[in-house]
Amino acid sequence: MNKPMAMDPSAIWKDPGMPASPSTARAINDRLALRLLQQDGPLTATQLKALTGLSRPTVADLVDRLQDAGLVRVVGESGSDRRGPNARLYGIVADRAHLAALDVRTDGVAVAVADLLGTTLAESTLPIAGGTGTRPAVERAVAMLERTARRAGTAPLHSVGIGAPGLIDPVTGELRNTAGLPAWHGDLVRELQQRLSATVLVENETNLAAVAEHRIGAARDRDTFVLLWLGHGIGAAVMLDGKLRRGASGGAGEIGFLPVPGTSGIPSAVNCAGGFHSLVGSAAVCELAAEHGIRAGGPSVDEAQEKDPAAAFAVRAALRADDADAEAFLSALADRLALGAASVVSVLDPGCLVLAGEVGRAGGEALAARVEERLARMSPLRTEVRAGTLGGGAVLRGGLFAAREAAQEALFAPGE
Repeated sequence: MNKPMAMDPSAIWKDPGMPASPSTARAINDRLALRLLQQDGPLTATQLKALTGLSRPTVADLVDRLQDAGLVRVVGESGSDRRGPNARLYGIVADRAHLAALDVRTDGVAVAVADLLGTTLAESTLPIAGGTGTRPAVERAVAMLERTARRAGTAPLHSVGIGAPGLIDPVTGELRNTAGLPAWHGDLVRELQQRLSATVLVENETNLAAVAEHRIGAARDRDTFVLLWLGHGIGAAVMLDGKLRRGASGGAGEIGFLPVPGTSGIPSAVNCAGGFHSLVGSAAVCELAAEHGIRAGGPSVDEAQEKDPAAAFAVRAALRADDADAEAFLSALADRLALGAASVVSVLDPGCLVLAGEVGRAGGEALAARVEERLARMSPLRTEVRAGTLGGGAVLRGGLFAAREAAQEALFAPGE
């Protein structure tokens, strides 16, 4: 992949048509260098020169600025026989600030804290029973975040990314009340925004999963794709030309409400029963498994499967069984998934569909291949179907990416 080229201040002054000032050019170059150090580092000054296209003096100046700002330090030498400034390896000061992500589910919260390089320093999970009151649930979740941050180290939390089910208002960024979701979800977001000095961002959980699969997962080589989240609930995220598309009201991808054949009714404005959710939500998958004699829970053969929800467990069990009943279950599940996916494909023509979440990862390429084959028969628009690689952890990873972007905007501009 080609690296973006930085701006040299001298080149800007020579072009009267470009409005950027030398200080703006320095800020752009500093951010680019920091991003390169973050994704490819540590790097020498010579390597930074080659990757950015900047002159040697310009690189030397920006390295000095970044060191003075406490964002970069010498972390070693390149191993070259040549000694001097160009042989020094420069790296991001990872502990300059800490980032946090929360994955807010209907039955609990998961937290991860990382440094500026994205290295996870501490993680925690907190189950919250359905009958828990709003205030106790919020206090327990906030306390868990604070404990996890303390375990990660002494650096303050700079930015926090929260992934939650439901609609995120595209204007205010607030989590909107959605029927069927616990009341403590919205209160938790507001409490964190009021209590923390950190920047607090909230995003739909499926959108964050798409960001993670795009950055480090199944869609690394795709700038246009649709991610289908298969977990307790059903959702979709739309990534077009490398950008999330949220819709006018923040509801793009609420595919659980999509009317499809094979259900007992049609969805309403306040309930997705009768929609696509009724075919491929966790409860529906478990019922389908039971109809085919596939157990949706029980002893596991390894630790990873013990963490699976019941629907994902059933899919794994069917793939291991490899008999007529298991094949019938997987075939029926693929039929159902293709119904909703075909509508998405016919409207957006994304070229790639990622089956994500716990069920998508459990099904792997075997389930993805079955869905792809059915889509090829239902639509003239060729669509590659891939299995997500991050499973349920995609939301936390996406939350950390969102928090890191916010930190970069605030910290990676020492030249401004």
